[in-house]
Amino acid sequence: MFFLYLTSGLFLGWSLGANDAANIFGTAVGSKMIRFRTAALVASIFVIIGATLQGGGTTQTLSQLGSVNALPGAFTVALAAAIVVFLMTKALLPVSTTQAIVGAIIGWNLFTGNSTDVKTLTTILTTWVVSPVIGAIFSALFYILLRALLKKLQLHLIVLDVFIKWALIIVGAFGAYSLGANNIANVMGVFAASAPDVVIDMGLFRLDGLQVLFLLGGIAIALGIITYSKGLMMQVGNGIMALSAEAAIVAVFSQAVVLFIFSSTAFSEFLQGIGLPPIPLVPVSSSQVIVGSIIGIGMIKGVNEIKFKTIKGILYGWVLTPIAAGFLSFFALFFMKNLFNLNVGTEPGAADATADMAVTTGTVVSETTRHINLVWPGISLIVLAVLIIIIIYSFSQLKKRLAAEKELLEREKETIIARKALTDAGVRAVQKENLYLQNEIENKRRDLINYAMNIVEQKEYFGKIADSLRTILSDKKPESREEKLRKLELDIRQRMSFEDKVEDFNIRIERMHKDFIGRLVQLNPDLSPNDIRLAVLLRLGIATKQIATLMNISPKSVEINRYRLRKKLGLDRGSNLTQFINNI
Repeated sequence: MFFLYLTSGLFLGWSLGANDAANIFGTAVGSKMIRFRTAALVASIFVIIGATLQGGGTTQTLSQLGSVNALPGAFTVALAAAIVVFLMTKALLPVSTTQAIVGAIIGWNLFTGNSTDVKTLTTILTTWVVSPVIGAIFSALFYILLRALLKKLQLHLIVLDVFIKWALIIVGAFGAYSLGANNIANVMGVFAASAPDVVIDMGLFRLDGLQVLFLLGGIAIALGIITYSKGLMMQVGNGIMALSAEAAIVAVFSQAVVLFIFSSTAFSEFLQGIGLPPIPLVPVSSSQVIVGSIIGIGMIKGVNEIKFKTIKGILYGWVLTPIAAGFLSFFALFFMKNLFNLNVGTEPGAADATADMAVTTGTVVSETTRHINLVWPGISLIVLAVLIIIIIYSFSQLKKRLAAEKELLEREKETIIARKALTDAGVRAVQKENLYLQNEIENKRRDLINYAMNIVEQKEYFGKIADSLRTILSDKKPESREEKLRKLELDIRQRMSFEDKVEDFNIRIERMHKDFIGRLVQLNPDLSPNDIRLAVLLRLGIATKQIATLMNISPKSVEINRYRLRKKLGLDRGSNLTQFINNI
């Protein structure tokens, strides 16, 4: 039966993992620096270690608030808290299991007549206010220090990226350990009084009955992280403020430090040993701390960065959680006791007082008692129905608001993507235009250089011809003068071939019209290089006689080549070849 009653605690642990894992790795996953699978694995391992090794301190404090002294009562209290946390998680609100379990325990105190330890309750309530403030202060200081450190180190982007990813994993592991150590009391604290009296020897270490409970609770938290925490991670990671990777490191680390401080027995004893007041070992709301940490970073970066509308919704969840858990716990205990006839817990000394009263008054039940027993269930049902209606209505409104906000965010995201696409297209167009202009400038520069070299070369050549003519004119022998004139004529004719320049010209025009050539080849892949060259020259508007010179053929051959090109392109007799080429 013990394990049957323990299921509600395991359900609460699962709900805690599903909800509070967002407080550990939500910022890292939300900033897309770490994949969800990696975050879930690291968080699961270290939350189990923290819960098992360091969960005792906060459990004692929670027991002082209300010592649930019956297993059915512990089952009901944990179940009430778990249901509230699950519903809040379903609504994507990062609520606190600490608030839920505290509200449920107070509900148990009210139902059983146990007095609530005001000092303990005050301490816990104080942490609900102080812990997010401390988280904000720590995160602001850590963020300033981290920015200064990164500025000083001037790391390469690739090195910085690796550094940030490992830093997120390390601080996330520390945060998971601290969460397990601090919040395991919320999961198994109400069962501490009923822990089995066993010791399990694992060789390297031993676990007592309470640590076995913590181990089971830690496993339940890990299952919640793995199976149901992804959606809320994204909500915390981006909902309050868009976080950079550096801000994610700071937020997680600040939250981990605060949770560790409020769960470390050794640190509390150290402070007491040096004459300072000890830190109360209290289960702190990790949700409140992480929200405070994110706000602290937002205050440094600028208040405009903070999404106060999202914070408002989270605050509503914080206020509603303990109230809802308290009411649900109270009415659930009533039904557990009266419908199932289970002992959900008694006030200390109540058992002896009940026995004495039975001896004195017998078993006769007064008329007043019978009247109360008849009226009370009806009143309870009405109040419970009203409460359920209020909760359902609140969640339906919240769900509608979240759906509207999600739709708005999707539209904003689409708008941003569209703007980015337009910007990228504009940048590409400018880059393409700049490249074109650079190529044009380079071509002009080359043309000027070639033109200048041509002038120099021509001047030198005609200077040599003038020298040759003077030599020939000074020669008195007719035979020798005629021989020299023939050589000069041959040299001039060879010079007039211009084959290298024609080839350079062809290369240039083919390069400039490569898109046109590509489209022309698509029309007829069987076109020869001469066909393509003729088409390009016709596109440039060059006359037949000039084409003949450039292609080193006769004008008649140009006409024949034009006829062949028309035939290959499938043009009839009445079609204009030049017009067709210009339209390609």
